[in-house]
Amino acid sequence: MAIAGALLVTTAGTALFAALSLRASGIGFVMITLALGQLVWGLAYRWISITNGDNGISVTSRPAPFGLSLASADGFYYASLVIFLVAIATCAIFVRSPFGAALRGTRDQPRRMNALGYHVWMIRFWACMFSGLLASVAGILFVYYNQFISPQVSALTTSAEALLMVISGGSGTLLGPIFGAAIVVVMKNVVSAYIERWNLVLGLIFILIISFMPEGLVPGSVRLARVAWGRLRLFLKGARS
Repeated sequence: MAIAGALLVTTAGTALFAALSLRASGIGFVMITLALGQLVWGLAYRWISITNGDNGISVTSRPAPFGLSLASADGFYYASLVIFLVAIATCAIFVRSPFGAALRGTRDQPRRMNALGYHVWMIRFWACMFSGLLASVAGILFVYYNQFISPQVSALTTSAEALLMVISGGSGTLLGPIFGAAIVVVMKNVVSAYIERWNLVLGLIFILIISFMPEGLVPGSVRLARVAWGRLRLFLKGARS
């Protein structure tokens, strides 16, 4: 019931935030979404009777959906893995669907799509709803994994961290945000145990990616691989001749 309630409330909140933020585009859209995030943080921080303020909320147990207990580390890992694979498959189907093509059209040529009879605002609205649904699933897994949540998870730094994951991995790609998130998670949970200034190393990685692969890690790696393969073919062709 808690999971169903979380999905319902998050979907309703996404609809409200999308209706407000989609009134603008470009930098205006970004500023509105960041402002709404700060509003959520302020409510969570001040509404102590519900959120417990800085002390946060502890979740003492994990659910057992369909009779499968998630209390053990192995059980939770495999459940998260299945949800992750289902989410990836859903995103792949979404991207390759006619709606995904219409969404790319509204991103690249919104005026032309509007002239062709497409409702640009509604397409973007449903894209936001789909994004909010995936975010709510991720939030539920986050809560049950840590068994604790505080207002800090809705702070501006968290939004900036997620944005860096997408930019560094490659926006507009399916695998890009996955690799970007992997870099951040490994740096925070693994490298930080050995390097005290791990934030400096993470910043250096981001600078290198933006400098040499401005399109992102995944598209940049594909581009460099094609260039290397082309030069290798020319070298082999010259060697044979």
